[in-house]
Amino acid sequence: MAKRYNQVASLVDNTKVYTPEEATKLVVETAKAKFDETIELHVKLGVDGSQADQQVRGTVVLPAGTGKKVRILVIAKGPNADLATKLGAEFVGAEDVVAKIMGGWLDFDVCITTPDMMGVVGRAAKVLGPKGLMPNPKSGTVTTNIEKAINDVRAGKVEYRLDKNNIVHCPIGKASFGAEKLLQNYQAIIGALTAAKPASSKGTYFRSISLSSTMGPGIKVQG
Repeated sequence: MAKRYNQVASLVDNTKVYTPEEATKLVVETAKAKFDETIELHVKLGVDGSQADQQVRGTVVLPAGTGKKVRILVIAKGPNADLATKLGAEFVGAEDVVAKIMGGWLDFDVCITTPDMMGVVGRAAKVLGPKGLMPNPKSGTVTTNIEKAINDVRAGKVEYRLDKNNIVHCPIGKASFGAEKLLQNYQAIIGALTAAKPASSKGTYFRSISLSSTMGPGIKVQG
């Protein structure tokens, strides 16, 4: 493994900051594992996430999709539950599924619910929150429009938000996408982050940007 990593790392000039076009081509070249590696974007922002007015969080639909099979859980009742089942959500339930979650069940990737069910979903907040699975109106996962929420997820919607170091980590697809589709997704996320810049943020907003594959080295990208 070390030999393979060293071979692909030698393709990257650590002293160079690449254009987005160069970086997306290079990240595909460095994805040499025996599986289809995920390509990740890492962006350090010039904000202070501990301040409420400098939080950066939102969603964006990647034009080329995510390349990942997403398992959707919908917590709803009545017609909304019936609609979720009709639209092919992998799991649909109400109090029963919340009880399963509180027991440790987390075999899903996205949780969508309706506003009237948030009191029930809130019981599992301590389980869902740390895993980044808690439904949130800002991410479109607490909504009365179940159909749109499911379709957006299927279309490649991803959520971005700051970590404790003011860095956004976001997948932009798979190595098999090729450079052109990865560039489209890269530009979509950078555009969303630009639009989400807090008014109170001063100085340089994009402090550093890098791309990497699951098993590959980081590649610096021009901001």
